[in-house]
Amino acid sequence: MSPVLACFLPKSLSAVCLVAVLAVGVEAQKPKPSPSPTPGTEDPQATVKIPIRRVRLPITVTDKKGLFVPGLTKNDFVILEDKVPQQIETFSDDLSLALPLYVAVLMDTSPSTAGKLKFQQESAMNFIQTVVRPRKDRVLFGTFDDEITLLQDFTDKLDLLDKAVFSVKKMGTQTALYDAIWQFCDEKMRSVPGRRVLLLVSDGEDTFSRATIRDAIDIAQRTETTIFAISTKAGFLATVPGVEAGQIMDKKDRELQTLAEETGGIAFFTGDMLSLERSFTKISKELRAQYLVTYNPTNKSYDGTFRKIDVKLADRRGDLKVRTKRGYKAIADSITP
Repeated sequence: MSPVLACFLPKSLSAVCLVAVLAVGVEAQKPKPSPSPTPGTEDPQATVKIPIRRVRLPITVTDKKGLFVPGLTKNDFVILEDKVPQQIETFSDDLSLALPLYVAVLMDTSPSTAGKLKFQQESAMNFIQTVVRPRKDRVLFGTFDDEITLLQDFTDKLDLLDKAVFSVKKMGTQTALYDAIWQFCDEKMRSVPGRRVLLLVSDGEDTFSRATIRDAIDIAQRTETTIFAISTKAGFLATVPGVEAGQIMDKKDRELQTLAEETGGIAFFTGDMLSLERSFTKISKELRAQYLVTYNPTNKSYDGTFRKIDVKLADRRGDLKVRTKRGYKAIADSITP
C-alpha cells in the first residue's frame, strides 16, 4: 500500500489493509502444497518418491592373463556387505544383449592440458567409436575447466558427437574435475535406464572444485556409475618415462586410479594413440563381458554410513580376479518413475 493512499484511509482501516497485504506477501512465499489425489483416480503428472533399496553390481572377472572369464553362474558368487552375506536377487551374464550402455565422456579443458587438445579430442572420439554400438547405446559429451559444460546430451548419432567434440576451441582457467563428476552423475547418470559409464579424459589435476575426491566417488557409487579414466599427462609423447608402461607416477595419477578403482573401473596411463586404442578395445570387451548382480541389503538402516562391498568366488579360486565397486554410502535416494 502506498503512503499516499494510506493517508486517505481511516487509521483502523489502514492498519487492517496493511496486515492483509503483509499476510498475502507471506502466503505468496510459502510453497504451494501438492493437491491430494482423489481416491480411485491416478494423476499421471504426480511425482512418486520410491526409496532405492537394491544394490546393483557390474562385476568383472579376469584370469591371470587379464582375459575375461565367461560362463559363471549366480552360484559362483558370494556377496558380502560389511562382512555379512547377502542374498542375490537377480543375475545376468548377457549384458551385451540385454541392457543399453549410457556413457558420459568428460574432457578436461583446463590450462594443464594446453597443447593436448587435439590428442584429447581424438582420444574421446576413438573411445566413442570403439565402445558405443550404433542404435543401441547413448553418449553425452561435456567439458570441464572453471566451468562445466554439456555440449551434447545423450545421443546415438556419431555425427552430432563428432561435431560437439571438435567444436572445443578454448581452454578455461581452472580445473573442476570432482565437481564435473558430481554434476554429471547427479543430473544425468542417476535416471538413465541402462548401464552407466563415465569416461574422464584428463591429466587428473583438480584446482577448483568444491567437491572432494570422496564426494565424487560417493556420487558415482550411489548412482551406480563406473568410472574409466584416460590420463593425458603425456599427450602424443610416448617417450615420457613410465607412461607407456602404465606406471602411477604422482598424486594426480593416484587420484585418477582411485576414482576408477573405487567405482569398479580402470585408469589408463599411456602416451600414444595406438596404446589408447588398445585400452579402448579392452574397455569395450569388459563392458560386454561383465556380470550384473543385484541384491537387497539386509541392513535396512539408511543412516549415511559407508557400506563396504566384497565380492568373492564361491570356490575360492585364487587364479581369478574379481572387480566391482568397493561400497556405497547408505542414503535412501529417491527417483521419479
